[in-house]
Amino acid sequence: MAVLTDSRLAGWKFSAKLGATRALLRAIGVFGDPFTHLLMGQEDPYPLYARVRQRGPLHRSHLGTWVTGSHQVGSRILRDRSLFLNRKEGGVPGHEIMDDIPWNSSILGLDPPDHTRLRRLAQPAFGPKMISKYQVEVEKLCHGLIDKAVTADGFDLIEDFAGPLPLLVIGELLGVPEEYHERFIRAGRKVGPVIDGVKSLAMARDFRAAVDDLDEVFTELIAVRAADPGDDLVSRLTLAKEDGKLSTEELLAFCTVLAVTGFETTTNLIGNAVLALTRDRAQWNLLRDDPGLARAAVEETLRYDSPALQAQRVPHEDTALHGHHIRAGSSIVVLIGAANRDPEVYTDPDRFDLTRREQAEHLSFSGGVHYCIGAPLARMEGETALRVLVERLPALHVCGPVGRRSSPVISGCTRLPVSGRAR
Repeated sequence: MAVLTDSRLAGWKFSAKLGATRALLRAIGVFGDPFTHLLMGQEDPYPLYARVRQRGPLHRSHLGTWVTGSHQVGSRILRDRSLFLNRKEGGVPGHEIMDDIPWNSSILGLDPPDHTRLRRLAQPAFGPKMISKYQVEVEKLCHGLIDKAVTADGFDLIEDFAGPLPLLVIGELLGVPEEYHERFIRAGRKVGPVIDGVKSLAMARDFRAAVDDLDEVFTELIAVRAADPGDDLVSRLTLAKEDGKLSTEELLAFCTVLAVTGFETTTNLIGNAVLALTRDRAQWNLLRDDPGLARAAVEETLRYDSPALQAQRVPHEDTALHGHHIRAGSSIVVLIGAANRDPEVYTDPDRFDLTRREQAEHLSFSGGVHYCIGAPLARMEGETALRVLVERLPALHVCGPVGRRSSPVISGCTRLPVSGRAR
């Protein structure tokens, strides 16, 4: 009975905290602060991004958060080594409700020097030699998923193709045996949406159960690889743990975060690309006639409809930034989606254009020491997936209502019904 009571009390506290956060956002949003409106979730955030940019290159929102939608300022912030992910005393501003997420001990939630140590251990898995090796498997997986998904009535690109593909690829990279695939994919799909934020008590419970399941999978796999190492990332990290280069907690968190973030980013990249390309048939036809443009399609998608919409940094000391005095511990948010469509950097920024020639790099993989370690893998998967899709299904088109996320953090489709039959 005591356990049940404690569980219910924890649930009530969580629900109360979640409700209070939402009420605060609604109340402040009444006063017209565009950043606060963004935090409430928008299927199309780009009109609000334009309002953010109108308030200046860097401004303080009604929540006290410093916000920029400027590409120049955002790029500088993401590369500034005097800014960190966490406060000096620990913890990410505004993320207290997410304290139960086990990513603080992973590469995603660490600052140097621990971040640097973990990144060096994983970096070889994302080098050119390994990416080239994975590409053969990715192409085979793409063809297999299309063979299985294509029907006369069409299929859901997210459910049947863009979702399973990166999870299978990450499983290959980590060395997850086939007998674990079903558990791995099921848990990954439940953990992934939490990147958006925990939206209900039921979601928090599902997340906790899924993380526990992933921990079991990786604990068993680590034991297997300790006895019989292979040519995979879990084997490499297990050897590093035995050499004292990382802890068991760090190893488990690392595996989980790679599984989840690799899945979410690439799923949304593929879905967003197909949606943008098929909405403008001229763009799809360019790719159909020259599948070599798949790399350009990936980069333009990352700019036009980035899977990651914002990044946060924190100064440990009072600092001056773009003419403002920023107190230590303050939250500074770079709105990546806004920066990637900054008209001061990109011509006609709200247009998806495969032939775009601007030299400014988008900010979708962040920048500086926290530049996404999995960027080469995501790019290769996206490019391969688009090339195979356009070669196998040249008449591909959306054939039903599209479901979009309503999130301040992640941009992507929840449902994308498509057909390969000519209309």
